[in-house]
Amino acid sequence: MSNSNYQMDLGIKETERLKIAQGLSKLLADSYSVYLKTHNFHWNVTGPMFQTLHLMFEAQYTELAIAVDLIAERIRSLGSFAPGSYSDFAKLTSIKDAVGQPHAKDMIAHLVQDHETVVRTARSLFPIAESSSDQVTIDLLTQRMQVHEKTCWMLRSLLAE
Repeated sequence: MSNSNYQMDLGIKETERLKIAQGLSKLLADSYSVYLKTHNFHWNVTGPMFQTLHLMFEAQYTELAIAVDLIAERIRSLGSFAPGSYSDFAKLTSIKDAVGQPHAKDMIAHLVQDHETVVRTARSLFPIAESSSDQVTIDLLTQRMQVHEKTCWMLRSLLAE
């Protein structure tokens, strides 16, 4: 059976599937942008916290690399194409690039803000996912929020005096 002749019926209206996929595309763009920034900081961190941050950033970008795949695959499962280029992500993301090479504590502060942004992006998708009874997306959003909120806590702890 050809895909072009097959009507998808997941129990979610097509218009709702498209809205969810659009929202997930923003979540993907935000997540990928945080992945890229975290990887950059991993490479370029300096100072007395180097070892701690170098290892922490590596664990964080590794987790994000898996996450972006899960988000993109959910978009595909809903029948949409996932964005996958820097230009696509630049149009969709709410994450701001870091200018230059920030000091270690500034890197941490950037990432706290960025992870909070991802949490807000994920949280904004709940109304359409809930009204569509899209438990799979709800579960994905819940898992992503849990990781990002925990990451914020850990990063904020490093900023405490």
